[in-house]
Amino acid sequence: MNAEPRPALTSEARRTTGERRRSRWIAAAALGLISSTFSTIVSQLFAARIGRDAAVDWMTVAAIPARDWAISSEPSWSAILAGIAFHQWADFSWALVFFGVLGRWTADLRPMTILLLALPWAVFSSGMEWFVLVPLFPFWQPLFTLQQPYWIGLLVHGSSAVMYPLFARLRWRRGLAPARDVRFTNMWTTGALAVIALLGAVALFGGHGYELPWMGRDRDQDQAYIRHMTTHHAQGIELARTAAERAQDPHLRKLAMLMVASQSGENRIFENWWLSWFDTEMPDCSTEERAAMPGFLTPAEMRQVKTAPPDQFDMLFVEAMSRHHRGAVRMADQMWHSRGDPRLRIMAHAIRHEQQGEIALMRGTRGLAAVTTGVRNMLGDNVN
Repeated sequence: MNAEPRPALTSEARRTTGERRRSRWIAAAALGLISSTFSTIVSQLFAARIGRDAAVDWMTVAAIPARDWAISSEPSWSAILAGIAFHQWADFSWALVFFGVLGRWTADLRPMTILLLALPWAVFSSGMEWFVLVPLFPFWQPLFTLQQPYWIGLLVHGSSAVMYPLFARLRWRRGLAPARDVRFTNMWTTGALAVIALLGAVALFGGHGYELPWMGRDRDQDQAYIRHMTTHHAQGIELARTAAERAQDPHLRKLAMLMVASQSGENRIFENWWLSWFDTEMPDCSTEERAAMPGFLTPAEMRQVKTAPPDQFDMLFVEAMSRHHRGAVRMADQMWHSRGDPRLRIMAHAIRHEQQGEIALMRGTRGLAAVTTGVRNMLGDNVN
């Protein structure tokens, strides 16, 4: 016996279905604006608390679409704003995919169910960017993956994902949302604003030398690390400034500018933490300490690079800076595996990744090799 044919949708049913679909996409766009803005604010306020210079990170993000144009020794406002805009566009797009493209399965979920799905979505979306979309197709830009460890993007995407439950309110027309969704989203919005206020207060005090107290187990070890890495970075900045002026390869010049920007930002954070935690001026490293630092170049070696003939400069710079970076990686790796302050250890992990990545970038690593190298750099010291 043949089944009766399904009746065609009436014009009213089609209109209702179309309106729901449009409402879903509009709500997804609104949620994308909210979640991306929240993650931008949280990232800006929280970055320095874990040893990140937000301006340098935004500049690195801007280099994904803008390439070398975005990179300078001191992040410009145009590069910072371009990085923020590109980040917000990416977060906005992921929200459209989650609630628009996948809305058939996500648009009617309860708020806590949305949150439980949004957090794995943050893992997926940040992983797609770090492993595929940026270093491979469509941007083919290895800088982001080799410069920033994956967990930084995960934190940013996670801060965006925690706002996804607000979709439970946005999907309704004004005044039609169920009371339980209204109560939940009011509470969630209040919590989000409280987080921003708290991070803002911490950032304000931190910017004036009042960071949260030191939380390490070995004060002498942490002090020695900060002093040594600050001195090590200072020499790296001096060497990179020379390359920013003299390098023949334009990409190497831009990479040298990025080294100046990133290490200058890290030194500002080290100095602020030192004053905040130990309430004294940071002592200079002695000649003996400098000589004992891994990768620290002698005055003669520095002069050799600075006075190199133009046709030899790039090669000598890459060799000297690679050696210098390997020393910084060894120091950072030791701090990462120490009992130091958690913020110092987190920052050390990022420095270890960044400086290994810059060695690879100086040697032209890109494509799938950049992804493989980035993964290895996150997991250990692979240059010593």
